[in-house]
Amino acid sequence: MDLAPKAREWTVPDLTARRRRNNSQAVRDLVEPGHELLFLFCALRQLESNPLYTMKSLILASFTLLTAMAALAHPGHDESSLLLLAANETPGTPTKSASSTSQATITTEGGYRFIRANGLPNHTTGQFPGRGNPNRITAQSYSFRAPLKPQTNATPRTARGAWFGVALNGVPFEPGTAEFWNGQPEWVMEAKSGFIDLGLDANNAHVQPTGAYHYHGLPTGLMSKLGGDGQKMLLVGYAADGFPIYTSYAPSMALKVTSPLRKMRSSWQLKKGERDGGPGGKPDGKYTRDYEYVAGSGDLDECNGRFGVTPEYPQGTYYYCITEEFPQLARSWRGTPDNSFFKRGPGGGPGNGPRPGGPGGPGNQERRLPPFGGPPPDRL
Repeated sequence: MDLAPKAREWTVPDLTARRRRNNSQAVRDLVEPGHELLFLFCALRQLESNPLYTMKSLILASFTLLTAMAALAHPGHDESSLLLLAANETPGTPTKSASSTSQATITTEGGYRFIRANGLPNHTTGQFPGRGNPNRITAQSYSFRAPLKPQTNATPRTARGAWFGVALNGVPFEPGTAEFWNGQPEWVMEAKSGFIDLGLDANNAHVQPTGAYHYHGLPTGLMSKLGGDGQKMLLVGYAADGFPIYTSYAPSMALKVTSPLRKMRSSWQLKKGERDGGPGGKPDGKYTRDYEYVAGSGDLDECNGRFGVTPEYPQGTYYYCITEEFPQLARSWRGTPDNSFFKRGPGGGPGNGPRPGGPGGPGNQERRLPPFGGPPPDRL
């Protein structure tokens, strides 16, 4: 970038005068891409003639560069972060995904389905780094495993600390966030609440500090690649417990796959009254705890799923739906998750955690698949 022409027309005294007239605007100008270097270049050129102005300008520009570097070093999502290096980028701006090609293979071996992928999406993504998310998409090394014949458990298992599942293109699903009120993990903020900006793109996805691109809701880009939504039941992935994940459209009669499709409704509702502790105030959807499960208020159970027949499972199966409203992605599994989906463990990486609900262990009470949250018998 040739800074000399700009330096001749934009002198350090000019910059200092601008800062005096409108300090906040000058600071915003400074953090636009390239302006930090321009400011330093101008200052160095005029060091001899304007030592006082130059010293002030050098200090201000240095502070700007340090702030920008701090934004890049941000360890995770932050509700109040100033993503200075991405000030001119808007979430959802179409751009190509990471330079490498999306790679995903799905095989069945020894009673399990294996999904091996590099985690790169096979569709256009938003701009990353971008406003609300300072992270860049990079290739991962995933090897997920899920049972081919999963069983339901009497008690759902919470999905915190793990990928909920993985899409057919190898991009994982994650419903929760790492943002909390006042550092209290029981008051976790919702990614799609509209109250915080985590840089979600048009695919309801963004990027973790590790470079992992992941979905927080309906994977619209993948859905388009699969032929679009609403014309048929659309399988988009598999949960960690092995049950399939579909979009929100499902047969109006759960046991008749040819019945008209309609959007499944979640049975989670905003709580009434005041919040019990935490930030106080009325529940408005900013926090996960603002919602409660109200059995029978929708089509789906507390895991955002139900039992029914699907094109891929004509004999019937339990399946999850991704809804447009809360919880979007289920927050707990109906079956037993495979440990390959857990992010932390003794080895520090995916697949190294303790085997949850193993033989004879807690959470492994198997039972026959009931129509969880499905329509009443007269509508089957």
